[in-house]
Amino acid sequence: MGEESSLVVAQAVQDAPIISSYNDRIRPLLDTVDSLRHLMITREGIQLPTIVVVGDQSSGKSSVLESLAGINLPRGQGICTRVPLIMRLMHQPTPEPDLSLEFNGKVVRTDEEHVSEAINLATEEIAGFGKGISNSPLTLEVRKNGVPDLTMVDLPGITRVPVHGQPENIYDQIKDIIMEYITPEESIILNVLSATVDFTTCESIRMSQMVDKTGERTLAVVTKSDKSPEGLLEKVTADDVNIGLGYVCVRNRIGEETYEEARVEEARLFESHPQLSKIDKSIVGIPVLAQKLVQIQAASIARNLPAIVKSINGKLSLNIAEAKRMPQKMSSPTEAMTAFMQIIGMAKESLRKILVRGEFDEYPDEQNMHCTARLVEMLNQFSDELHKHSESDPAEKFLMDEIMVLEETKGIGLPNFLPRTAFLTILQKRVKGISSIPTIFAEKVWSYVEEIVISVMMHHSEHYYQLQLSFRRAGHNLIAKMKERSINWVMEIVEMEKQTDYTCNPEYSSDWNKLMVQQDAFMKYVLNNEERPAMRELEDFGEIDVGHLKKYPHVLQQAFDLKMRMTAYWKIVLKRLVDCMALHLLLSIGNLVNKEFEAEIVNELMGPGGGIERMLEESPAVASKRQKICKSIELLKKSKEVVAKIMDKIGTYND
Repeated sequence: MGEESSLVVAQAVQDAPIISSYNDRIRPLLDTVDSLRHLMITREGIQLPTIVVVGDQSSGKSSVLESLAGINLPRGQGICTRVPLIMRLMHQPTPEPDLSLEFNGKVVRTDEEHVSEAINLATEEIAGFGKGISNSPLTLEVRKNGVPDLTMVDLPGITRVPVHGQPENIYDQIKDIIMEYITPEESIILNVLSATVDFTTCESIRMSQMVDKTGERTLAVVTKSDKSPEGLLEKVTADDVNIGLGYVCVRNRIGEETYEEARVEEARLFESHPQLSKIDKSIVGIPVLAQKLVQIQAASIARNLPAIVKSINGKLSLNIAEAKRMPQKMSSPTEAMTAFMQIIGMAKESLRKILVRGEFDEYPDEQNMHCTARLVEMLNQFSDELHKHSESDPAEKFLMDEIMVLEETKGIGLPNFLPRTAFLTILQKRVKGISSIPTIFAEKVWSYVEEIVISVMMHHSEHYYQLQLSFRRAGHNLIAKMKERSINWVMEIVEMEKQTDYTCNPEYSSDWNKLMVQQDAFMKYVLNNEERPAMRELEDFGEIDVGHLKKYPHVLQQAFDLKMRMTAYWKIVLKRLVDCMALHLLLSIGNLVNKEFEAEIVNELMGPGGGIERMLEESPAVASKRQKICKSIELLKKSKEVVAKIMDKIGTYND
């Protein structure tokens, strides 16, 4: 061995174990992130800077981690890492190592001799016996003199073909776990590649490229360099797979070598091997890998820490605000009564705004809750249905109804005298024909109002599930009463229209006179000219068929008069129905909101089996939400304290 080579080996031995902390300032940063990870801050959607170790099965991943930690990890056929293994490496000055495992809420102490067995036992407790995997993490803390200050997450090795005892979808399960860890922008991907394979075919490379196309957060460590040195220099310099953070080539520990012996042999290999010695010394060896990881990790934490602080503060503010918005947890009937009256007051005011005043600021984007507009539309539709009904068609079977009624109501008396019985008979027939329309309209309106009332009540009592059934029942009962009153009133109005013919509206006489102006010309047209066509144009009626009327000369003049009277009066009847219905609805809805609503709700809740005292019980959903928010606030406050300490230290550094 040459003099230069001897110096390199001597230096490697002197530096073993690998390295001490890169910088005294790094450990506090790493402890901060580890504390946040221990608090499970990621459950709040806050991502932490993490070194994620991935690699195809048998890529030498375990050997690399063993070399960094200076301990033996589980070995065997198939998947050795069956759960995410969080490895916390911490340099300590004392020579005696301190190892512990944390999982399922407990801490198990171990030592270098038994750590592999302890990891296997913990894995079996988390993922079960056999070869299945789990996403529940296992934390291994290694406090040891000379190890680098690093925290890494080792993930199951990628395998495409399940072996005996593994689930058929083992590849998909592993892929899902890996993608969960490497997708966040804060993750640094340590891709372990075997020198014996084509890098472009590695599944771990394919996965990392899916989330890190440019490779800016991917570092590759090439294992088994001594097994396939041919062309390795070209592979790591050509970089066909976009490894933005570069490569580090290492030699795996062989057989019973100690870690110190392995480092000496590694240094000798890259110094003296004809091909491997050509690789730049800045990218070879476990010590170089350790130092790179420490530097990358420190830079990542420093870069991401301000965003983490901002996210914690933002989440904490949102949760505190959400907690304040939640209903007060009541401890006495007096508090329950106060809350109950507040609910009624708020619901009543909402109904007054949307049903009476036409304000919809509480529901700006919900058109169904813009009630006054919807009621106008329903009233207009009601009017259209009345006017378009066949009973309202003045040209339908022109004059035949009138002729038939006059024939059946004639009596001994003066000729050409229009009997009132004939007019009432026609009127009653017409009113009966449209009588179902007002009733259907009333039912439709109250069904809509019921939907609104129940919706508003449910909204204002959403945190009091114990009351909602009573509120809903009270709402149904209230609307049923209002609907029954309206239908009875509608039936009475319809019955009044049947009973007699009366109006003081001058439009009746005016319209009748305008229509009667056409009578003489109409009579001449129908009776005096046999050669004229059977169609005739009349104002308010359009073109009508008059051919069938020649057979009734004796009653035609009376029928025409009766028709014009009914036409003028029918307009009054329809307007009266629409106007009365509109006024009735305004009055009824006003009474509903201002008088009936509160009385009905109070009667329901204060009666036998009422729900006031049940308000003292929180709904499962609210209790669960309150507990979740309180836990989140507690976690975020602890996290805030953790990051505040390190931020103070950073400030001290800057000073």
